Amino acid sequence: MTKTDMGKLALWKERLERAQAAFEGEYAKMDRREATYRGASALRPMVPGDELTRTPHVRNVAAELIEAQVDTAIPQPRVTARRKADERLAQIIEDMLRGELDRLPMEVINDIQERTAPIQGAAFYLVEWDNTRRSHGTVGEVAVTPLHPRQVLPQEGVFTSIEDMDYIFLKLPQTREYLRRRYDVKLEDARESEPEVRGAEDGPDSDMVTQYVVYFRNEEGGIGRFSWVDETVLEDMEDYQARRVDGEVQTHEEVFLPGMPPVRVPYYKPDIYPVIMQRNVSVFGQLLGDSDIDKIADQQNTINRLESKIIDKLMKAGSYITLPDEASIRFDAEDMKVIRPGSAAAKAMIDVYDLHGDIQPDLAYMREVYEEARQMIGITDSFQGRRDSTAMSGVAKQFAAAQSAGRLESKRVMKNAAYAELFEAIFRFRLAYADEPRPVTGQDADGEPRYEVFSRYDFLQRDSAGQWYWNDRFFFSCDAATPLANNREAMWQETRLNLQSGAFGDPTALETLLLFWGKMELLHYPGAGKTKAYLSERMRERREAAERAGREL
Repeated sequence: MTKTDMGKLALWKERLERAQAAFEGEYAKMDRREATYRGASALRPMVPGDELTRTPHVRNVAAELIEAQVDTAIPQPRVTARRKADERLAQIIEDMLRGELDRLPMEVINDIQERTAPIQGAAFYLVEWDNTRRSHGTVGEVAVTPLHPRQVLPQEGVFTSIEDMDYIFLKLPQTREYLRRRYDVKLEDARESEPEVRGAEDGPDSDMVTQYVVYFRNEEGGIGRFSWVDETVLEDMEDYQARRVDGEVQTHEEVFLPGMPPVRVPYYKPDIYPVIMQRNVSVFGQLLGDSDIDKIADQQNTINRLESKIIDKLMKAGSYITLPDEASIRFDAEDMKVIRPGSAAAKAMIDVYDLHGDIQPDLAYMREVYEEARQMIGITDSFQGRRDSTAMSGVAKQFAAAQSAGRLESKRVMKNAAYAELFEAIFRFRLAYADEPRPVTGQDADGEPRYEVFSRYDFLQRDSAGQWYWNDRFFFSCDAATPLANNREAMWQETRLNLQSGAFGDPTALETLLLFWGKMELLHYPGAGKTKAYLSERMRERREAAERAGREL
């Protein structure tokens, strides 16, 4: 390792330690939140002299309310062109993004983030171009990896957004063999310095190490990358998103456009941090959003203590017998027990008392605390799928559901905002590195398949001064109709209602039925394709019969 490498390593290690110290309090909170979600039995004291430290039974309200909010719907992209001339390109980008959502394991990623974000207040995505993925003449694909907040260390003092930071650290658990293959380095003496970033509770693993990666803004506003393990530098790229050939940075490429001589243009660079944050709920002065676990921590602790108190009352309850001192009882396996009271006066002193702990006040208060927790998050019986006795009419139930949805809308907005950033990042990486044209599939206005090609050279344009530039000026957002579009049963019902109301035409007409079953086929209704084919055949026979009748006349 050169002196330059040693100097840079020392610099980034010093900044890492400074950021660690500033963020140390957050790590303690993360551990407590995860423990609460998993049903920790530890108790916090509530009154002076309280010595109870654990409960024998946990009603995990925190996990229940987190799970009630899990949304399996994957937000779908909506791309808007800034100029009318770019509307076709916007449609191609949108189709490309939908295809990427199908290719990537977004269902698994979403399932992880739907729990991480409300538990910890935020979740992160790492977006990279993986040049090792090659198939059918194409080189490279976009890779998306979910990151836990423990794996992300922000620059101290910056709480607005990642793009406002000068640098941001990642802590990635890796195997020695993986790093040897990727960087051609031997790390026999390296140790796993932070096993907790992979959720390990049993200490370091002999096959694992912790790779530190820092992304930073360089002097030109681009993104640099530096990474290391222990004292070994793995990467040192001042402009890691630049094109490289045999390790050398390439600034320009020669492009062959139809009907024109070769054009020499600068390579496109994304120039964005590859780390995207999804907040649970935004809080001023705090990078990570507000945690649902933090909001209901007091209620969970109180419920745990009440559970412990109820169990204590029930276990100590039972039957007690009073005997005079001179009396004796024979204990054996016989049904008939023998008591020798000694005298008639002593017999009168023999009695049995059944003691029952009154747990009704405890249960009543526990229900109140549970309601506090639900109201703090904004979850109703209707939202949880329970019988809601407070809203008897259909209109009242809809109103209650709308109120609940309104209180949880902020979380959906934050999720959509993160996905919008993710969509833009995927597009920028495709525009920068996907040299070969990639096929994309969409649907036209009639619902029929539309086959297009995403070619980054379609985005190479010339301004009024004759200068070439890469057109990345598009707005990215999420389709507001995604929840309904992802609910096939609801869409089937909506389509049936449209048929019955006459939205497609006369419900008894063959043309209307053909249109209806065509829509149902697009919504993947079982057997819709066969029904549509049968109706199409009837339509063809009817037309042929009409044509024969016309010729006979």
